[in-house]
Amino acid sequence: MYQNILVALDGSSSSKRALKEVVRLAAVTKGVVHPVYVVDKTPLFSYGGYYDPITFIDAVRKDGRSVLEDAERACAAADVQCRAEMVESNSLSDDVASAVLRHARLVHADLIVMGTHGRRGARRLVIGSVAEQVLRFSHCPVLLMREEGARESIAI
Repeated sequence: MYQNILVALDGSSSSKRALKEVVRLAAVTKGVVHPVYVVDKTPLFSYGGYYDPITFIDAVRKDGRSVLEDAERACAAADVQCRAEMVESNSLSDDVASAVLRHARLVHADLIVMGTHGRRGARRLVIGSVAEQVLRFSHCPVLLMREEGARESIAI
């Protein structure tokens, strides 16, 4: 059964739902939850605008700490082992999906759980899909959690 479960968090409602599911699963399997928050520094490598990159990264790290503290509290409340960690992208070619996959290998994850925003069409092509990249290149099973109440629309 799943003993090392990585959950990728970004503070969204779908990642909160993923955390909730992971905690329930780890409680049953007596597994260890590995919450990970990726600080995506790639905008700093390509943006030539007028903002303070130190302030930007500090704000992202602060958000990450808050998300990871919430994960630690959720695990503690369910008496589940938790090893939360913040990781950072290293270069222009290092994206969030790569960082998640790298961390999954590092912690020997048996399962990766993450939320998905369910973008479609042009928005997905332009923005890309972290969940899709993780699913495509993962060495272990991946469980994707949609936002609560998200429904698939079917065109007839």
